[in-house]
Amino acid sequence: MSGASEPHTGWTFITNHARVLAVIAEDQNARVRDIAAHCRLTERAVQKIISDLEHSGYLSHTREGRGNTYQIEPGTILRHPAEAGLTVSSLLGLLAQVDAPHAAAPQADQESMRGA
Repeated sequence: MSGASEPHTGWTFITNHARVLAVIAEDQNARVRDIAAHCRLTERAVQKIISDLEHSGYLSHTREGRGNTYQIEPGTILRHPAEAGLTVSSLLGLLAQVDAPHAAAPQADQESMRGA
């Protein structure tokens, strides 16, 4: 997932919980500090979100040295009745599909600037 390029105010379509989960899916060893920076949240907010996700069974972690390794539970069903039957892996798959064009965009922009 690419980092946010500028601050944002107002509502968004994707929740902070989904953003944090997507960053962890990309890097299971991500530090809270890095997740917070990527999601433009405070470290404390990320710690609370990780705790929420763990208590609800979407995520677990093991301590390795000074860091954590996170394990996402891909078969866990999403909480809201409107998403009945959808799993964490289906959500992450959608987010990955949406993010793929964004990850390729900076390279395409550089090529167009070079006249390629």
